Amino acid sequence: MLILYSVAFWTEFNLILPIFDGQCAEIAPVFEEPKIQPRTYGDGVILLVEDEAPVRTFASRAPQLRGYKVIEAASAEEALDQLSDPNLKIDVFVTDIVMPGRDGPSWVKEALEQRPKTRVVFVSGYAEDVPETQQAAIPNSVFLPKPLSLDDLTETVQQQFH
Repeated sequence: MLILYSVAFWTEFNLILPIFDGQCAEIAPVFEEPKIQPRTYGDGVILLVEDEAPVRTFASRAPQLRGYKVIEAASAEEALDQLSDPNLKIDVFVTDIVMPGRDGPSWVKEALEQRPKTRVVFVSGYAEDVPETQQAAIPNSVFLPKPLSLDDLTETVQQQFH
């Protein structure tokens, strides 16, 4: 043992330190945080149909930030017009249920006749707008209630790609 003495301001300290003999005790393993895999998103195309412009702008932002291409339509009629282009590939329809003119489920049923494998996310501020029997009649569809967060929307869309 090594003993050190120090006198400063009329105070005496004794430090007792072990002498290193060249051998180390086994060092405990260092805890490492598990590495979180970043969520990966695909290169999909979403057709977003929402009659309210601010909601449409809000809802298109998060998927675009995650790498998706978002095509916007302000009405069911506009969506069907865009879908008349056979070269336009759409992976997921995201549509409000209640809109002026045609409602979400009616235009989706028509669109699925030409694009039967397209997935669907229905959104609405009124849970009663989607009776379970109506949603069950549309394959590969899910319901997301409003108000929705950008993360909720993006995660729901991502799940539809699998």
